[in-house]
Parts: sequence; C-alpha cells; structure tokens
Amino acid sequence: MIMRWDILFKWLGRLLNYKYISNLLTLSCFFYWLLLVISVIILLPRGDIMKLEIKNLCVEVDGKIILDNINLSIGDSEIHAIMGPNGVGKSTLSRVIMGDSRYKVIRGDILFDGKSILKLPVNERSKMGIFLAMQYPLEIDGVSNQDFLRTAISNKDNKRIGLYDFIKKCESGINDLSMNKELIHRSLNVGFSGGEKKKNEVLQIKLLEPTLIILDELDSGLDVDSLKIVCKNINDYINTHKETSLIIITHYPMILNYLKPNYVHIINNKKIVKTADANIIDDIEKNGYSKYTDNSIDKVM
Repeated sequence: MIMRWDILFKWLGRLLNYKYISNLLTLSCFFYWLLLVISVIILLPRGDIMKLEIKNLCVEVDGKIILDNINLSIGDSEIHAIMGPNGVGKSTLSRVIMGDSRYKVIRGDILFDGKSILKLPVNERSKMGIFLAMQYPLEIDGVSNQDFLRTAISNKDNKRIGLYDFIKKCESGINDLSMNKELIHRSLNVGFSGGEKKKNEVLQIKLLEPTLIILDELDSGLDVDSLKIVCKNINDYINTHKETSLIIITHYPMILNYLKPNYVHIINNKKIVKTADANIIDDIEKNGYSKYTDNSIDKVM
C-alpha cells in the first residue's frame, strides 16, 4: 500500500512537471505513516511494566535491619493490603517507598512505572504520583491548610493554580468528606481531631490526584461513620482514576470491608511471609497472626 501511494505521488509529480511536488508528496506520505506508527506505540499496553515493583529490598535504621529481602509487585488498578502485628516494619516500608532519609536501603531497588526511584528525593517521588497518607499527620503551626494545599498543587503541576479553580476543588472535596469548612483556614492539622486529620489526608489525595496511594493505618483515629466516609471517597477516586493503585497498611481487618484488596501480604520477621487473596482476612480476624511466622511465601499471583 505504501509503494502504491509513493508511485502515485511520483506519477502526479511528473504529470505536473514539478519534481519538488513529487518529493513533497512522498515526504508527506512518510510523515503520515510515521505519526500513525507512533500513535499505535503510544496506545499499546505497557506489557510487564508494573506500577510499583520492589526487588530484594533490605532496609536498616541505626545499624539494625528492619526489612529483609522484600519483594512486591503491584500493577495498575490493583489494591494490595499489607498486614501484620505491630512493630514488624509495615510503616517502615511505606516511608522507604516515599523516600524518608532516616531509613537506609542497603540492598535492592524500588521501581515506579519501570524507573528506579531510590535516588529521588521525596518531592520528586510525589511529583511522579506517589502519595503517602501518614498514620500520624504532622501539625504545622502558622501555615494554613489552604496555603499548604494550594502550594502543593502548584508545585506538582509546575504552575500556580488559579484561586477560583482551587476554591471550587476544595469546596467539592470538603463537601464529599463532610468536613468542617473552617478547617481549610486553620493551621495545618493544628487542633484537628484524629478523624479530621485523616479526612484532610484524603482531601489532599482528591486535590493532588496521585496514581499510587499508600494508606498507613488510615483507620486509626476514625470512628465507624468517618471510616465509611473516607473509604467511600477513596473508592470513588479509584473508580474515576482507573490507573490508580492502592496500598493499605493495617493490622485491623475492618477497613478491608470497605476497601476490597486484590491481594493481602503479611509481614513478619522482617519479611513478607504470606501472600494470598482476600479470603485470608477472615482467618486473620479469627486467629490472628501467630501462625504466619515462617519465611516461606505462599503466592496466589
């Protein structure tokens, strides 16, 4: 088909007795097919590239190994729960993914959308689309919640968001989360209740639009009604942002009744000792973590 167009254009050029017309038409044909090929490549599936891939990760703090040989792969649109007893390194893993400098990676790698992020600072990881909703959100006196959120959006997008657009987004998110509207004008998280702090974290998610969300014990500090509200907002966000993946760090199964995981990973003895589907949650709720202590990984993926 390409040769036929090429011959046609050359014949037309000879007919008109202008060589440059033939060359121009041939070049136009070439660029047409080039753009077509590029468009097809862009639309092709990403193959084996995962949203997040952790390879043989070993982490230490003050010379003590906290995580050892952690391997985890998370695809687009997947929800993964990371569970385990207190103090086994669940929150450590979330902070290492986010780039907390207090934790030293002594072996392994972390890939986000196929690219290593180990050498990137926290702000660059955030710009790439990684968001950590912290277990204990920081209080910053003197910085209004509104100024913090507007600055965060502007830094992510590399341009100042208009005040009108910002107010519209804030009002929509605040209404969805049933938040006190006065909180947006107060110092960041100062004087907020535990539930208000967690709702404010979810408000940040709605405004910053990350593609990988890490929820570090989001359920702590929330009553049942507030938990339902924040989980509904997260589910709504995921449903409208189809490539977004979610990591839920918890040791209580209740939140998983509202945010349904595709896979559940249990961390114990510094390792992921069990990977299974959501059916394991009932067993954990009944029997706890006592039997999940060996280092053999039973995968269903």
